[in-house]
Amino acid sequence: MPAYQYKAVNSRGVHLTGIYEDVPDTEHLHAELKKLGCQLLEAERLERKGSEIGKKSKIRQAEIVSFAYEFSGMFAAGLSVVRCLETLEEQASNQTLKPILGSVRRSIETGVSLSQAFEPYRDIFGDFFIGMLEAGQTGGTLAQTLKKAAEYYEKQLEVKNKITGAFVYPAVVAFLCVGILTAIVIFVIPVFQRLYQQLHIELPVPTQILILLSGLVRHHFWVFPLLVGLVYWGWKKTQNHPTLRAFWDKFVLTLPGVGPLLETMLISRYIRTFAMMSSAGIGIVQALQQARQVCRNSVISKIGEQIEQKIMAGGSLTNLLAEHPIFPPLIVQLAHAGEEAGLLTEMLTKGADYLDSAVERRANAILVKLEPLLTIIMGTIVGLILLGVYLPMFDYMSHIK
Repeated sequence: MPAYQYKAVNSRGVHLTGIYEDVPDTEHLHAELKKLGCQLLEAERLERKGSEIGKKSKIRQAEIVSFAYEFSGMFAAGLSVVRCLETLEEQASNQTLKPILGSVRRSIETGVSLSQAFEPYRDIFGDFFIGMLEAGQTGGTLAQTLKKAAEYYEKQLEVKNKITGAFVYPAVVAFLCVGILTAIVIFVIPVFQRLYQQLHIELPVPTQILILLSGLVRHHFWVFPLLVGLVYWGWKKTQNHPTLRAFWDKFVLTLPGVGPLLETMLISRYIRTFAMMSSAGIGIVQALQQARQVCRNSVISKIGEQIEQKIMAGGSLTNLLAEHPIFPPLIVQLAHAGEEAGLLTEMLTKGADYLDSAVERRANAILVKLEPLLTIIMGTIVGLILLGVYLPMFDYMSHIK
């Protein structure tokens, strides 16, 4: 949707200016401002550039963590929300984050609540962040909830970096091997092809396949980016189709090695989000809903919905977690101890920390198995290619003898 730069006047006669995002036309803009007690005077539609404001890929999670910590510290020091945002906007080095903060600040100056001002950028800051803002405003604990949000995202980023770091070496090895194989197919095989043509050697089937592959790569290289694009398009369609998405989410959890790792990560995120939301003063059902949405997995969503319905009917969280085998026994026991002692959020946070450690251990275990397996696979492929290249030569030498 387009954005509009506007001038308005409030009920006290104060003139205001700002930018309103995601309104289809000036009539809707007039209606939105009227809800805030303002009268629209002028409106100018802003043309969006190719690099649209708020593009998710241009703001790293580490920058959101830093922003949340700084916002929390400034607000706790006594600065107003508008002044905090002004300062953060001035010192922001990210040219995508800077206009977002400016837009949020201008919205707040017109009377919009903080969570509503961030709402157009939910895809960037996440459901958890918006929920914590709402809880902080309602409970008057904005500084604390902002700090909790920063700690939450920092923990998620830490786990993500550990997983990424663990798989950097195999990824580099795989990339180098693919590069070497591609060089052999493009440069080495044509040389032997010309040699065998000059010697009039009958080529075995493996060599013919290699020559065919070499010709395809050299003369029809555009096919491979097209295939990658089709795969990516199909994957995006799968993500947007509810039935296919549900099948995919269930399928990846059954994959050997990867499935248990992903399942542990999802459970950790679900438990940690619920614990953080509850500690911010959000009701148990709403906290469970937010945790389910943050996970973005249909399997977890289905289980979460069942738990929420039974909680509203008066069920115990411990008993409901125990009904689903996806939750480890440790989490169930910690929830039970937390409910009895009145320390549910603290105990579940400890459980999430344990699951994060388990994720790291499982990732390292996969890596230990993956490295030799990758070496064997790549060595086998290189060996088969070289065998296909030299088979005609061996046959030719045998005839000479």
